[in-house]
Amino acid sequence: MPELPDVTIYVEALTARIAGTTLHKVRLANPFVLRTVEPGPRDVEGKRVRELRRLGKRIVIALEDELFIVIHLMIAGRFRWLPPGAKVPGKLGLAAFDFDGGTLVLTEAGSKRRASIHIVRGEDALRALDPGGLEPLEIDFDTFRAALTRERHTLKRTLTDPHVFSGIGNAYSDELLHRARLSPVQLTTNLSDDELARLYDAMRATLIEWTDRLRADAGERFPEKVTAFRPEMAVHGRYDQPCPVCGSPVQRIVYAENETNYCARCQTDGRLLADRALSRLLKGDWPKSIDEL
Repeated sequence: MPELPDVTIYVEALTARIAGTTLHKVRLANPFVLRTVEPGPRDVEGKRVRELRRLGKRIVIALEDELFIVIHLMIAGRFRWLPPGAKVPGKLGLAAFDFDGGTLVLTEAGSKRRASIHIVRGEDALRALDPGGLEPLEIDFDTFRAALTRERHTLKRTLTDPHVFSGIGNAYSDELLHRARLSPVQLTTNLSDDELARLYDAMRATLIEWTDRLRADAGERFPEKVTAFRPEMAVHGRYDQPCPVCGSPVQRIVYAENETNYCARCQTDGRLLADRALSRLLKGDWPKSIDEL
């Protein structure tokens, strides 16, 4: 799922292409992608784009007359910038937004259709779509500590909760926890002052570094290769590959459709975290440490 760095780059690329221009037409290839009824697509046609915003992991196209198009890419949704009037791809295409300079196409891979479009009127209606999490790059350390430790949960759960922090998901939570040398299952209320400071610094450094890196990779081009799995990442998506710090094989915990990646030697003092499925299957044969593995 595109997270804060990826969505930020999308917003910047779209600002350069459509801010100040007129949205001429909205074409829905899949009617179910639109989750609202009033206002409708015809209400936003002919309106000028005032600005682009990021709302958590959502992209907001702000139009005149206080109209907003809010797009959530979810896991497999992506944007393509095509020539004016381009056809919507038959298999993956969900919607197209036609501007003078080009057509913004929303696509989604896979069979499950989770990406969504909301069209709302007014700032109050827009705020209703905001889970309310704090912007991780706009808060000071004391605010971060208070939010993180308000409830007793694992670090992984709290960091990815959109009601606590805005824009952090599965990929960058893995990366920043590795940078902070903290276990993903460490409880938020059990952190020392030093660990809290490491985590705050790691959060900021990871998000800033990756935003800068993605910005440099895209350059003047529209970002086409938006993915949560990048070879330059330290642990996310790199199960059984060597940790770039210590060389130990990266480990994982799989739950439902989510996978948490971590380095046992760097983050858990060599202890292997129990995978709900595999450790239950192996029982007594489940290795307890990276050395035993």
